[in-house]
Amino acid sequence: MPEQSLVDAFLPPYESRRVLDPDDPVSIGARVGPDASTEVRYLAHAKQMRALEAIPDIAAEFRRVFGRDSGGLIHPYRCDFADTVVVALGSVLGTVCDVVDEMREAGVRIGALGITSFRPFPLEAVRTVLGNAQRVVVLERALVVGVGGIVSANVRTALSGIRLDGHTVVAGLGGRPIAEESLHRLLTDAITGRLGKLTFLDLDTELVERELARMARTRRSGPSAKNILRAPGSNR
Repeated sequence: MPEQSLVDAFLPPYESRRVLDPDDPVSIGARVGPDASTEVRYLAHAKQMRALEAIPDIAAEFRRVFGRDSGGLIHPYRCDFADTVVVALGSVLGTVCDVVDEMREAGVRIGALGITSFRPFPLEAVRTVLGNAQRVVVLERALVVGVGGIVSANVRTALSGIRLDGHTVVAGLGGRPIAEESLHRLLTDAITGRLGKLTFLDLDTELVERELARMARTRRSGPSAKNILRAPGSNR
């Protein structure tokens, strides 16, 4: 733990920007009409762009004061000369980096890129790291139904104009564990050209097909989750 004096010196003095003062009443979180909506939304965007410039400087100052990394925009891991890069964010990065280490030891040129700042999204920083890769696998823990992944959409924007193989892998939905064995299998499929553009990791296709067939037979389908959990042989 850092010394309190270092923390106090690093952080600016706390001063609330929202104060309830009966002598100076204000509305907080009020609806904005069309006369000011564009300007208010632009200000929110402008502040995010300012943060995009400030975050690396603050992260560097944190490293200088406390002697360790924290925050920043991105966290590249063994991306030098990597043909394949796995993009992810959050707690799954620990497992991803372990798999990267194991595959590197086996001679596979692979790396990982952790997104530390999702908003604002570091388009240029991501483009710089991924620009020399042959393929990118984005590991998603959120799903936009009917589209794919939200992280993938941002990565595609960052790589606009760069031709490389891109894959979206949806995994860990609802807190399901993401196993190293599963990551090994999907990354091997990506490297050998067997991985599709959109993949659901460890998807039980038998259960899905069974539920689709039941829905086709029955007009009132009922809750799919309950039907799947009640299916014969289900261990969920």
